[in-house]
Amino acid sequence: MDLSSGIAAFEARNFSQAMALLAPLAECGQPEAQYRLAIMRQNGLGVVRAPALAMKWMRAAADQGLALAHHGLGVMYLHGDCADKDPAQAAKWFKRAAGQGLPGACAALGMMHERGEGVERDTAKAGEWYRLAGLDQEAADE
Repeated sequence: MDLSSGIAAFEARNFSQAMALLAPLAECGQPEAQYRLAIMRQNGLGVVRAPALAMKWMRAAADQGLALAHHGLGVMYLHGDCADKDPAQAAKWFKRAAGQGLPGACAALGMMHERGEGVERDTAKAGEWYRLAGLDQEAADE
């Protein structure tokens, strides 16, 4: 199986083909394939929405260090989507993703510090995270 063909099908929104190509790779432990299966199961893209399977695949990819999966788990815990809502867990996963350079995770941490959601409210830290995300705080507040 070819990972790039599965990713191309996913990006082209041909989710049934993406599932057929990526599922065997995910089962063999390929984190990029696991991540995309998680997204499809989380959002019901070409398959029935299955929160437990979404969490299984997102966690499998995250356990292998995939930054996008760390961010994905942060989103799941922040919004209570496929997981119990747990802002402290969300912050933990966003920090892992931010440590790998994902600007979206930095922005999420900025917002969380600004609101005191899952972390201590700290506008100075919020500003630091926003800067790391490539945002200025005024833009983030809009």
